[in-house]
Amino acid sequence: MGGTTHFGFQRVPEEEKPRRVAAVFASVADRYDLMNDLMSLGLHRLWKRFAVALAQVRPGERVLDLAAGTGDLARLLARDAGPSGQVVLADFSGPMLARGRDRLLDEGLGRGLAWVQADAERLPFADESFDCVTIGFGLRNVTRKERALAEMHRVLRPGGRALVLEFSRLRLAPLRPLYDLYSFAVLPRLGRLVAGDEASYRYLAESIRVHPDQHALEAMMREAGFEGCEHYNLCGGIVAVHRGWRA
Repeated sequence: MGGTTHFGFQRVPEEEKPRRVAAVFASVADRYDLMNDLMSLGLHRLWKRFAVALAQVRPGERVLDLAAGTGDLARLLARDAGPSGQVVLADFSGPMLARGRDRLLDEGLGRGLAWVQADAERLPFADESFDCVTIGFGLRNVTRKERALAEMHRVLRPGGRALVLEFSRLRLAPLRPLYDLYSFAVLPRLGRLVAGDEASYRYLAESIRVHPDQHALEAMMREAGFEGCEHYNLCGGIVAVHRGWRA
């Protein structure tokens, strides 16, 4: 028998969480980009640029972008990998992957890109097949985060690096009540008005609170085999970028 895990503040059977997460992203796919801009006041674009800069992708490298969604990170990674490189966009959600593929192809960015629907806990790629692996705002939705981190380590070549961009723990304690008010009162209402889905954005706020904090995630990366692990807090720790290397 399987155990239980968090789905927001709820405890659900582990085998049930992937179905629930898939339903969330199928619901929000069409308004995902607009909601990101509204929720973060556009700051998510700067966070993603910072993560890509830390990835240090060089021309000709092969990059795997997990939870690729609508392709924001992949667009930037492909620019750095250049025409001789490749970026593989993988996502558990078929609707999100289709949305991202259509968006990037419409922008004329298909060259050097590939799309794969895949579970981060069971990646369909060979050992040591990528120079860099990224995951942006997706790890907290994974049922068994330790398995996803182990898979990221497995598919990296020696000397490769993994980047985890994710919501984290606000380090400025005096601002936490205001942040909670925004998260639990404003975000769900914004989701209802813009995306017609209040519940999914309530889950978003809850999933952030039960996600491992900066130091806990860094420890999980070390346990998965990564070396030189470090993290960078953005906006006071609302978001953090973790980086680790495969020896």
